[in-house]
This record gives sequence, structure tokens and C-alpha cells, in this order.
Amino acid sequence: MNAFRPLPLPTESVCPVCLGRVPAEYAEEGGAVVLRKSCPEHGVFSAPVWRGEPDFRSWVRDKMPSYPRRPFTERERGCPYDCGLCPDHGQHTCTGLIEVTERCHLRCPVCYAGAGTAPHPDPSLERIAFQMDRLHEASGACNIQLSGGEPTVRDDLPSIIRMARERGFGLVQCNTNGLRLGTEAGYAASLKAAGLDSVYLQCDAAEDKAHEILRGRPCLAYKLEAIRACGEAGLGVVLVATVAGGVNVDGLWKLVEMALRLGPHVRGVHFQPLSAFGRCPWRSDAAPRVTLPEIARALAEQSQGMIRWTDFHPPGCENALCSFSAVYRRVGEGLELVEGAPASCDCGGTPSAAEGARKAKAFAVRHWTAPHPSPSDMAEGDDFDRFLASAGIHQRFTLSCMAFQDAMTLDLERVKGCCIHVVNPGGLLIPFCLYNLTSFDGTALYRGRA
Repeated sequence: MNAFRPLPLPTESVCPVCLGRVPAEYAEEGGAVVLRKSCPEHGVFSAPVWRGEPDFRSWVRDKMPSYPRRPFTERERGCPYDCGLCPDHGQHTCTGLIEVTERCHLRCPVCYAGAGTAPHPDPSLERIAFQMDRLHEASGACNIQLSGGEPTVRDDLPSIIRMARERGFGLVQCNTNGLRLGTEAGYAASLKAAGLDSVYLQCDAAEDKAHEILRGRPCLAYKLEAIRACGEAGLGVVLVATVAGGVNVDGLWKLVEMALRLGPHVRGVHFQPLSAFGRCPWRSDAAPRVTLPEIARALAEQSQGMIRWTDFHPPGCENALCSFSAVYRRVGEGLELVEGAPASCDCGGTPSAAEGARKAKAFAVRHWTAPHPSPSDMAEGDDFDRFLASAGIHQRFTLSCMAFQDAMTLDLERVKGCCIHVVNPGGLLIPFCLYNLTSFDGTALYRGRA
């Protein structure tokens, strides 16, 4: 897409009823930019994707594709049906996800994976090793996230972490609800000893009302214990909040303030506007949607001027409509923008997706792992550690947001630029949104289909 192209802007999508490929367009409707599409059998559908400033047309931008170095599938039916990745995909992997279980000790009302509902047996260590080898073959030393279900229900999770570390992935991260981390003494330390770098911790708000709606129960207390345990173990933590209209939009900055109080091992907060995947109390045409610019402006307004929505920048890796981010420096109990610092998945305006991907992977390693000690503590460290400390990396804090696409908002042009890929049990790499995509009746396009 080109910046400042007039609306309507044509693209392609899928019908949310039958998942058939259909023509679509971005158009102005009711003060918002919507994705509008029409299926000859099931009718017209429309969903908001952008409300307010920054201007939609100034935010989108071109980039040169960076094709996967090793596609595993051929073009047959065309996007979105040939994923593996196919040769038409315009971005190689920055983060590869491997779901190590379908089990979970929660049954959240909102769950992309629909975890805990008649789960299949856990994949063997041999199967997971095969998936890791395929990821490395396709994408080299990208970052890897162990996901599920809830990964910590596996007692052999440390062995899985060691397998990832032995293969040289840049960052080894665990996506978790934090229950076991917050209730089992020494568990965080065991994951750190196995080679885990970072914990991607589900945490929707600084109070439990939102958790009761989105997770089905109060859970803030054990999440706080999980954060404490990770800090003691030397693990970096990123808080990850699902954002739903009328649920927790008013408390975004309170979550940031809580994160800042909890210590420098909390490396940032990542917001994810609600997407109607898997298990969701709202059908995708009725979901309480919040768009990227609304979250950016809410953060700025709730911070009472500490940050500005103009701090946030579009990515240089994935499609510009997928995310925003900014890097800050902790100053007392507040934040100060790090001018000129590359944000997550940002390449400073370069048109090369390959350069954006390189910086995205390096960003996660640098900013999402546990902080380095202060310079006064570095007498025993090496030169690189002293450089990081003197550069203030240990005081960095990130704010970021990623808008995943569900059956109402899916744009195939955006999908082709996706850099977050799920490795399925058969060793194929599927863009995250396509892997989780479900129709109105819950039919999945890829999940559960090896």
C-alpha cells in the first residue's frame, strides 16, 4: 500500500461465514475507516479498523518484501490457502510460535486457541524438536515463543527450553498465564536455568474486574507473585493485555503504572485489541472492537501528558496497520521518550522488510530480556555488559500494540507481510492470524489441521 492513497482502497479478504476469498476495500464509514467486503452467497460485512488520529492514509506505507529463505509449500489455490510458507509470502519469520500443549488450568472466556476444551495429547519431545528444526531451517536464528494452551502444565518444559537454546534461537520466550510461576516456589528459577530469556505474561489490567470478564476469575494476585518470582530469577517480563471496549480501555495507563512500580525486570506492556478467534463471548461481527489509534490516544490521555500519541510509530517489519510501538526510559516513577530509538519491529522508515525484521528480532533480545545491572555493579562484567549498562538499556521500557486480524478484519495484503508464524505439528509455518482464524460457526482455517 502507498501512503496517502485515496479511499476506498481495494484489497482482498475472506467471508466470515464460509472463509472463501472475497474482494474487499478500506472505506470511510461513520467517522471510521472500515474494512468492507461482500460474499455473493452470504452478503456484505463491515468492521472498523481505524478510528481517529493519526490519519489512516498517512500511517500506511510501502516496503520491499523479504521473502522466506526456505518456502515449504507451493502456490496452488493462492492466499490464504497455501500457507507453509509459500513463495508469495512477503516477510520471513521474526518470531516462531510452537504450541507445546493444548491443555490449560484456566478456561478463559477469551482464548485464541480455545485451550482446555477436549485437548489432544501433548506433542512428544521428538515432535517439538522436529518443529524447532523446521523453524530453524526456514528462518534461521529467529526468536521463538513457546505457547499453548498453557506451556507450564508440562513438567518437561525446562527440557523444551533447553532444546530451543541448543538450536541457537535468538530469544527464547514463554507465553503464560503465570499461575504456576506465581504459586510454585523455585519454578521461575528452574526455567531460567534451562535457558529461558523472557516471560510473555497475560495480564489484562491493574484490577480484577477486567480479569473476571476476560479470564473468568480474579487472578491479579498470582500474576503479581509470578512477576516477583521472575524478577528474583532474572527473567524479563512483558505484560500482555487483551483490550476490549467497555472492559478495560479506561485502565490502560493504570496497568503501565503498575508495571513501572514492579521493577526494571518488567520490560514493557504490550496491548492486543480483542480479536474474535477461537473461544470468545462475542461473535466477530459484534465484538467490542478497539482500534490501534484509539489505544494510542487513550494511553496519552490517561498519562496526563507524560506520553503523547505521536510518540508511537508504525512497524518496519509487518504491515503498518498491524502495530505501533515506542521505547521509553524510566525516570523516577515516570517515562521519558528515547528519541530516535528503534521501536519493536521498527526500521526507522527504511523500505526494506528484511532490515525491519532484523531490527525487530534484535529489539526483542535487547529490550525484553532481564535488565543488566547498573554500571556500579559491573566490575565483574565484560565490556559488552558495561556498555549496555552505561547506555541505559536496563532502564528501557517499551509500550507496544498489535492488532490481530479475525474473520471480519482479515486483509490478505497484511497477512502476506506477517512476521509472526506458528509452526504446526506438520512443520509448516502459518501466519499467526491465519492459524487462529475461525468463521462465525467456529470452523478453523488451519488450527487442528496438520
